[in-house]
Amino acid sequence: MSKTPITARGADRIREQLSKLKAVDRPRITQAIAEARAHGDLSENAEYHAAREQQSFMEGRIAALETAMANARIIEISGIQSDGKVVFGATVELFNLDNDKAVTYQIVGEVEADINLGLISITSPIARALIGKEEGDIAEVKAPGGLVEYEIRAIKYV
Repeated sequence: MSKTPITARGADRIREQLSKLKAVDRPRITQAIAEARAHGDLSENAEYHAAREQQSFMEGRIAALETAMANARIIEISGIQSDGKVVFGATVELFNLDNDKAVTYQIVGEVEADINLGLISITSPIARALIGKEEGDIAEVKAPGGLVEYEIRAIKYV
């Protein structure tokens, strides 16, 4: 199986999330299940079923994050030699030529992508359109709403 890229910062965030799930959330849910069991008949105990559902979801999340880390190839962004081109880990300042809005994204691995934090997956249409481009280039992104053009204003490797 091939390794999937992840930034060092993204790997740290996943480790922190795993630690919280195992050290805080797992014991809390286990306690909630124990308390619900103490109330007696489990067949009609909504608290018990809700806690078990939470436990199932959390254990699934733990397994998914552990698998992602086991298959990860951690890449230190500051050591990348890219000759000014957009590559994995680059933070790119873009200007949308269609609506005159500026946006900034960092291209990261799939498991760490979070659009709310400006982290886009290397496999996303925007990232694929940006890879290999330089400052001043225009990237054409095939979006669900049609073709969107972005001008690359700056590229950083932080």
